[in-house]
Amino acid sequence: MGTLLGKTVLITSGGTLEKWDRVRGHTNLSKGTMGCYLAEAALAAGATVIYMHGYFAQLPENEDEMTLVKFEGIEDLGEKVRHAVQQQQVDIVIMAAAGSDWVIDKVYDQSGNLMEEAGKMPSDEPPIIHFKKAPKVLGQIKGWQPNVTLVGFKLEATNDEEFLLARARLRMETANAQFMVANSSQSLYGGDEPHWIVPAKGQAIKVIGKQQTAQALMDCLQEE
Repeated sequence: MGTLLGKTVLITSGGTLEKWDRVRGHTNLSKGTMGCYLAEAALAAGATVIYMHGYFAQLPENEDEMTLVKFEGIEDLGEKVRHAVQQQQVDIVIMAAAGSDWVIDKVYDQSGNLMEEAGKMPSDEPPIIHFKKAPKVLGQIKGWQPNVTLVGFKLEATNDEEFLLARARLRMETANAQFMVANSSQSLYGGDEPHWIVPAKGQAIKVIGKQQTAQALMDCLQEE
């Protein structure tokens, strides 16, 4: 068994919050449970842990022994990851956060007039919101810092293991990641769903449960 003593592990956790105005926005169902398990497992392995968490994400039990960084939307998350890997000695990045696929582009009223930024949208009629594709932070990290060991997560609304693993491998190749963790969207509703740890080389490892997956991933990273 190896050790992560002397290593700095950056873990992103929870969902992004894409604001529509100063009081409203959209997010997803990620609560940060996996991120907490990952952070605790990394800490137990001797690593220095940076826990980068979403607005509504859970915090690890041993948060006082970690560096906590809060993010809001996907663009804010990307900027904070970029700053961390370029300004600090980060050895491993684990992107467990559930990033938004869509961000706000423009907002119009029912008459088609562009609504400029305001403190709060009027509540007397629904706005018309135009979205645009969100940036993929995972695919940018190796460009910011080529030397980090990169771990991504790939969630799909499917129970087809072959399809899920194929999608995970494709995402791993495009991001130049060393590992991907693949799971079904069913894992959002419980802690005992199957996950697959997919290495850049070798066979995928099937693990049942979030906490067990976090420990198995940390074991893989200690062997790197």
